[in-house]
Amino acid sequence: MATKRLWSVNLNLQEHDVGYAYLQKKPSPCDMSLVQSTAQKLEQKTSYSIKDDAMTAAENKQVMAIRARKQSKAMSIALSPGKQLGMNAFMLWMSGKNLNIFSISTTSMAIMNPIKGIMSVGTAFRACEDPEGKVDLTSSKALFVMLNLIWLGVGMYKMASMKLLPLTSADWESYVVWKHLAETSSIPP
Repeated sequence: MATKRLWSVNLNLQEHDVGYAYLQKKPSPCDMSLVQSTAQKLEQKTSYSIKDDAMTAAENKQVMAIRARKQSKAMSIALSPGKQLGMNAFMLWMSGKNLNIFSISTTSMAIMNPIKGIMSVGTAFRACEDPEGKVDLTSSKALFVMLNLIWLGVGMYKMASMKLLPLTSADWESYVVWKHLAETSSIPP
């Protein structure tokens, strides 16, 4: 039996603690409403699907809490390219439109990193997967890919502003087929 240590403090409020009712009336912090709604959805789903009598209510609650944490972790992974987007857009703006080593390196980073991110969606969300398949990761993965595509679009815009993308007709001049005249005359027809 574990003994309670004198120097340990439990910071979790219980129902009989002072201020518990006051904190219950306060709105939840940012992103906690998402965690709470996910936990409630999981509780509704798993309360009907768990038929094992050996699993106690505490174990059931613990499983639901783990699933809610995995869902919130998946959402934080999905939002990570959006957090990098502002910093990288500022770096691309600061590098200017001239061709130099710094602008080329930041532009290539803005192109390659989203492509690598899109290619590694499965490995990025592997820690959030549930062996039973109860954690839905499709919306998180879709948001992750969408933010990476936005980041890729910013990089492509930077390449276009540096005139590195072939967007004008002069860039495609080598593909124009010119007519070769068989004969020439100085007299107009």
